[in-house]
Amino acid sequence: MALTKLATNYVDYNFWVAQKFTKWLSTKPDELLDKEIPSSFSTILKTIKHIWDTEVYWYSILAEKPIANDGQKNENLSTSQIMNGWLESSKRLSDLIHSFSEKDLMKSVKIESPWFQCELPKYEYLIQVINHGTYHRGQIVTIGRNVGITDATNTDYNFYNVMK
Repeated sequence: MALTKLATNYVDYNFWVAQKFTKWLSTKPDELLDKEIPSSFSTILKTIKHIWDTEVYWYSILAEKPIANDGQKNENLSTSQIMNGWLESSKRLSDLIHSFSEKDLMKSVKIESPWFQCELPKYEYLIQVINHGTYHRGQIVTIGRNVGITDATNTDYNFYNVMK
């Protein structure tokens, strides 16, 4: 029971953060969101697209379904399409985790990819995808500061828990 509660809270936090970031960044001009800065992903929009792509990948692992070819790899997406894609993937991930029992979260899934091989319980993969998003959201804030966006919203996990 505690694992289910933690997992659903964590994935709800992830969706809440996506909402906060997209609301915050949608007020900024596209020129700033697409301005190149040295980073692992060189713009805010490329970083958001990477978070979205990664959520889709981990969703497929957690749902144990292959990734559907939904055209999301298209590089010519508008800012609103990228923002909406991120929101939709975070919501879909949240809905999936809410459908899981503790037994589902404990189920091990084997991954054999070109990058790594492992077999871990689903809850470990959930922590991975959300932790990954947190890492890249930090990059978004840093890129933002470098292009003059200095009013980042507070998305700390503890803040979420206190404020909800």
